[in-house]
This record gives sequence, C-alpha cells and structure tokens, in this order.
Amino acid sequence: MSRDGQTFWLDLAGRRLAGTWVTIRLRDAGSGGVGRFLLDAVSSGPDGSVVQNLPETAQGNDSFGWTGCLPGALLGLRLTPLSRDQSVSVSDLSIRRRRRPSLLLQAFLRQPTLTSKALYWRCLGLKVRARGFLARALGHRGETAYREWIRRFDTLHEADRRRLRREIAEWRDPPLLSVVMPVYDPAPRVLAAALRSVRRQIYPHWQLCLVDDASTDPAIPRLIARHAARDPRIRVLRRDENGHIARATNDAIAMAEGSHVAFLDHDDVLAETALYQVAAALRADPALDLVYSDEDKIDGRGRRFEPHFKSDYNRELLYGQNYINHLTVVRRETLLAVGGLRPGFEGSQDHDLLLRLSAGLDPARVRHIPKVLYHWRAAGGSGTFSDRALARAEAARLRALAEVVEPSGGRAERGPYGFNRLVRPVPQPSPLVSVIVPTRDRAELLAVALDGLLERTAYGPLEVVVVDNDSREPATRDLFARYANEPRVRIVRVPGGFNFSDLSNRGAAAARGSVLLFLNNDIEVVEEGWLRELVSIAVDPEVGAVGAKLLYPDGTLQHGGIVLGIGGVAGHSHLGLDGDDPGYFARMTLSQEVSGVTGACLAMRAGVFAQVGGFDAEHLAVAFNDVDLCLRVRQAGYRIVWTPHARLMHHESKSRGPEDTPEKRARFEAEIRVMHDRWEPQLRSDPFYNPNLSRVSAHFRL
Repeated sequence: MSRDGQTFWLDLAGRRLAGTWVTIRLRDAGSGGVGRFLLDAVSSGPDGSVVQNLPETAQGNDSFGWTGCLPGALLGLRLTPLSRDQSVSVSDLSIRRRRRPSLLLQAFLRQPTLTSKALYWRCLGLKVRARGFLARALGHRGETAYREWIRRFDTLHEADRRRLRREIAEWRDPPLLSVVMPVYDPAPRVLAAALRSVRRQIYPHWQLCLVDDASTDPAIPRLIARHAARDPRIRVLRRDENGHIARATNDAIAMAEGSHVAFLDHDDVLAETALYQVAAALRADPALDLVYSDEDKIDGRGRRFEPHFKSDYNRELLYGQNYINHLTVVRRETLLAVGGLRPGFEGSQDHDLLLRLSAGLDPARVRHIPKVLYHWRAAGGSGTFSDRALARAEAARLRALAEVVEPSGGRAERGPYGFNRLVRPVPQPSPLVSVIVPTRDRAELLAVALDGLLERTAYGPLEVVVVDNDSREPATRDLFARYANEPRVRIVRVPGGFNFSDLSNRGAAAARGSVLLFLNNDIEVVEEGWLRELVSIAVDPEVGAVGAKLLYPDGTLQHGGIVLGIGGVAGHSHLGLDGDDPGYFARMTLSQEVSGVTGACLAMRAGVFAQVGGFDAEHLAVAFNDVDLCLRVRQAGYRIVWTPHARLMHHESKSRGPEDTPEKRARFEAEIRVMHDRWEPQLRSDPFYNPNLSRVSAHFRL
C-alpha cells in the first residue's frame, strides 16, 4: 500500500477482484474501535473515476472489516483519514474472496429477514436488488453490552503499552500536564485508588498537585505522604482550615506548572491512557484550550457501568447540563484568566467554570476525545460535596447560567429533572413569521394544521403560505374558500409532480417574513408557546436553523433531532421513545446543538435560507433535502439547535404515503447516492453523536 500525503492507496488493477464478493480487514493501531478513516473503492467509468464508499465496522482489538461486492472496473482501494489531526496507522490489510454459501450464512445470522429478501429477489432473477439486500444484511451491526464492549474495544494489552511508550519516547518537547486534586476526608481506600491511577499513567510527563483541605481523618495525610515520598511528581499542600472544594482546587491550580490542568476528584480513577490521549491531542493541536473525554462509573468493587458517550463540543447542551464533566483538561493560562473556580458555587463549581470559560470560546479550541478516560465512583464512602448538597448545587447552576446569558437578555429557569433551561428573548417588535405549508388535498389534515396555527398559537405576527400542489378534492376547495378572507393565509398554486424542495422554495419566495417556518401539512399544534420558543432561537445570529420535538399521535417520539450516518444517511434521535422519557443522559429534555432537524418543522431566518441557496429541488426532491440544507447551513458557519420546549404532533406521511412503488424506490435510492457523494465524511462522523455508539439506530446504544 502506497501513501500520498495523508491518503493511502492500494493498486488492485489486474487482480481479478472486480465484481467479486470479498471481506476486507485491516488494523488501525490506537483507534480503540473508533473509525478514523474512509475506505473507498475506486473504479473507472465513462466520465472518469467512480468512488464507492465501503463502510467498515469495528471488530475489536483495533481491527476493522467490510464484507461486500466490489465494483466492476476496479482500480484500487483508497483510505483517507477523517481528520487532519488524527494519525492513522494502517497494518495487517487483507482481502479474502468469499463464496456464496458462507456469505448467506453470515448474513442470515445478522439479519435473517433481509437475507430472505435477497434470496427471493435472486430467485426472480433480479440480481442487483438481491445484492442490495444481501449487502445491507452483511453490514448490519448488532448492539453490544458494555462489558463486552470493554473487552473488545477498551482493554489494554502489554503490546499496546509497549507501543505507546515507544511512541511517547520519540516525542520532542512533550507537554507537562498538571493533575489537580482537592482532598477532604475520603475513604482511604478510594483515595489510594485515585493516587494509584495517576502514578500508573503510561504518559510519564505529569505532576499531581494535591491539596488536603484540612481532612479530619489522620489516615489521609499519612496516606498522601507515603505516595508523595515514592514519587517526586506529587506535590502536596495542606490547608489549615477547610475552605471547600473551590478554594482547595484553586490552591492546587496555583501549584501547577504544566501547560494544561486536568481535574481529578479524590475518589475517582483515571484510565491508564488518559494523560497520553490528552497529550496526543495537544501535540496534534497546541492551540486547544479545553479537552474532555467520555466517562463511566465504577462501583465499590471497581466494576465499570453506565458509560457516558458524549457529544463533541455542544454549547447549547452545556447551558442545560454539565455534560463535559470528566475528564476535563483546561489550558492553565485560560483557567487563570477566568479566575479559576468560584467559592459560593459549590456542587456546581465545575459547571460554573465551564460556562464562563466557554463564553465566546472558539469551538476550534475545544477537543472531545471519544474514549472512556475517567471512572467516576458511584459507591459510598466517596465523600463528594455535591452528594450532600443537591438543592444548593442546583441553585448554583441556575445562577451560573443566569450570569452568562444576562448580557444577551436571556433568562435561566429550572427545567425538567432540575436541569437548566435557557429562555431567550424575542425581539420587539416581534418578527413576522412566514409559515410555509406544502400540500396536496388531505383537507382534514390541513384544517387541523391551520386551526392550530391561527387559533392555538400564542404568537402574533405570522402569515401562512399554503403551497398547493394540484389539489383537486372538493373538501380542499371548501377549506381554501373558508380562509379566502383571512388576511394571514395565502394560497400559492404550484402545479406539477410532487417535489417537496421546489414547493418549499416557491413558498419561501412568496413569503414576506424575516423568519421562515417550513411546516408539514400533517402537523398538529398541542402547546400554544411552541412558536415563540422556535423564533427566540432562530433569531440568534449564531443559529442557522431550529427544530422542534415532534410526537406521533400515540405519544411516542418522532423527532429528537437528526443524527448523521444512521441507516446509511441519517435518522431521527430516540425514534419511538415514549414522549416523556428523558432519553440518553436526559438528552430529550434539553435544548442542544444537532447536525440537522427535520423539514417537517424547521425554522430559520430568511436571510440564512437565501444565503445557502434553499432546498435542492434538482437532486433531492423528496428525501434528505432537510439534511442537505442543514449541512449547508452548518458549512456556512451557523449552529443548528433542537429544542424540546416546542412540542407538536406529527401525523407523519399520512398526506404523501409510503415509499412503496418502483418509481419512489428508484428516486429514493438516487437521493441516497447524492447524499453519499456530497457528504460522505460528515455522514460518517456526526459531531453530536459519538463514534462508539451504534449506527443501526439513533437510540444511543453500543
């Protein structure tokens, strides 16, 4: 395999692999099962080279594999890192031809239904369709229990330790990392475990700045002294009086000499590679101000459970909860510039710090490491402050958010489950909202949508632009006649075949409002404050689009934001969850940044819509046009926000019907190809999901 810059190339011309079923395996040492590259098959076509992505799956021990049919006229395989900052170490690449019986058995064990369909179409002689079903069955990834995930993807072997130590030894000017630990009367055994976890770090360039906050148990200073005597990298200060966690941590920060400061509680445990992963991230990008990782919990026996696989930097989510939490590493100069931790915010002192630190922080200076580097002790005897003062911690968290958002006119309120809720102001006078509703007949649905907009929505200046696509039923004519004298309703006639993108663009062209709201004709209003919530977010200059929480009529969740890569292109977060369920780490109760929101209810400023060119009516007439629009909005530098505080009911697909004809299926498959050709790297790496989680569905499972 040759290498051209960051891209790897394997020439396969003349190897007689074109059009054959194969299994490709390779190893990326140090990946931990997180895909860091795109694997493509390149073939020749009439208009030049043709690229087909081969979506590999993690198989454990840093190995990845793909099974499928290689394209005809194959030239070779191309492997491209997903990020310039990531080093990919490819080895042990193999390509094995597969026979049909073994493929069918493997596919049947993964997805018997899809395999049966593949056999059915093969018997009818439709080979292309049969190959498609077989490829989907072979590509299915089942969910994994956490204990099995640890065994396959998060277990360090001695060979890995040797490899990492060799790598570190070759680094020039490795960064010094200062670990700060305030200590106050933990159980000696848990403090000993915390200290051992620091001393056992594979990365050797650290110092531990430990402050004993006047512990009353005489065993604590003796234990600290023993460890400090054995390792000169441990620096110790004992306070004469207890100052609580903020003052003790600030004293530890004052002792720090490293470029970056890592926070460690006195009862928690660092993963063996924690500081190595942080140092590697800082070497790849020395400008980073904030680095954080995934985490899990440990019980009294040290057994790991309840992993938190986090979003990349998500300021909107941080307003509501301290999802960053552990492991947190901050540039020392930045930490000192914001004044460190603030006394008076005990229990939420970390959240307060992160809110102040991230205010105005360039997202490019934040790095999320999608690896479990911190084990948070959930057993008794830890003596953590927040466990003893939950109510005070909640009040401190609200006060911290209120201070940060006050300059922009925002307000902090207590949200569901005690989390924060940011309430943004609506400009005065309130902007005109143009609600664009494409429709074709189904008057009974449209009547409900119009009644909700005009009679049950607590927002004044709005107009409804109904884009009529060849409605012919008498009930629809009667409905239009009923609203003929309603000044807030206009009917725009657009005859021709159904093209949601074109209909929406025509509606936007006819709209007069500075805020556009694209709304399906099968949406039902259930709460009067929904539009005010959407507008308050949409007018934020940093926000390009905003979506709502949509429920099915049975009360289950239809839309919790769009997650890229689910099912190949994109899927809805927490689809089918009970509407009142908080979701994965309460994600469905918190406003958050997402990669996209559904066009069934999508609000954005008219200027942003014009800037990115509207919906793609030429290539994405029906499916994925909302995903494509949102990706272009993000590409233009705007954030996209989903809010659970605007709830609506969605009678999905009742007006258009399912994708159940050959013509609709062909169009759908063509739109899938457009999305892959245009957005493949983004579809493979949704920054607000997590690469450790399953892409079969967006239920945040392994």
